[in-house]
Amino acid sequence: VICVLVAAEKVGFNGSPLAYLSPEASGQNLLLGANFASAASGYNDHGTLIKAISVSQQLKYFKDYQAKLAVVAGSSHARSIISGSLYIICAGSCDFVYNYYINPFLDTNQTAEQFSDRLVGMFNNSVTQLYEMGARRIGVFSLPPFGCFPMAITLYGHGRSGCVSRLNNDAQYYNMKLKAAVDSLSKKYHDLKIVVLDMYAPLYNLATSPVSQGFTEAKRACCGTGTVEASILCNSLLPGTCPSARTYVFWDVWHPSEAANKVVVDSLVDEINNLVA
Repeated sequence: VICVLVAAEKVGFNGSPLAYLSPEASGQNLLLGANFASAASGYNDHGTLIKAISVSQQLKYFKDYQAKLAVVAGSSHARSIISGSLYIICAGSCDFVYNYYINPFLDTNQTAEQFSDRLVGMFNNSVTQLYEMGARRIGVFSLPPFGCFPMAITLYGHGRSGCVSRLNNDAQYYNMKLKAAVDSLSKKYHDLKIVVLDMYAPLYNLATSPVSQGFTEAKRACCGTGTVEASILCNSLLPGTCPSARTYVFWDVWHPSEAANKVVVDSLVDEINNLVA
């Protein structure tokens, strides 16, 4: 999510649009867009073990948003706003991290490749729905190198400190299928601008060669011991938490630091500019 916020700043926003379900997302504020994101969300509606608003539900909220926008702006102006807006999709990571890798009913009944194929099919359907509702500028983030995250190394590294190849291979396969789906959508809808925003390569480079880019630590996160802590455990009161995350690639065991996200987004400037040109 931080990566999406940094991307928004790159195109002139001061921050994220208002959360669609917040009371403030009404009236004239609807003219400024809305944020439908949900922490730990994904494409897979029923398999996740974490409660979150799925992408399919977010699309339903977007349809509701369109109806409310038409009341505020008028139908013609609303359609213009919808078609001229920038849409950022950041999903898929939690489908793997909080779903496939920890759900024994999934990882024993289907391969990671089969799971990826299902997710990309859901992605394709989601973009098709967005297009039919008027979206014409879509940026979609790739999966990151899961195997380089501190939690992955802790759980699956078998005592080694390097990235876990199996998890990175899963992400790369998904990203390959995602790119093929985006290329197909571009050919199908000639007035659709859609690009993959590749976070895998820049984040992998940070995780494996941090010093070359001004970082000092990539194996452990800033939070606590840097090996297992995440979410609400990450605060200045937790023993061991670093005094400044600016030189850490990871803030907690599943999330890059803000400094790392800025490096990732800086590598995507051309793709982002092409979307808004």
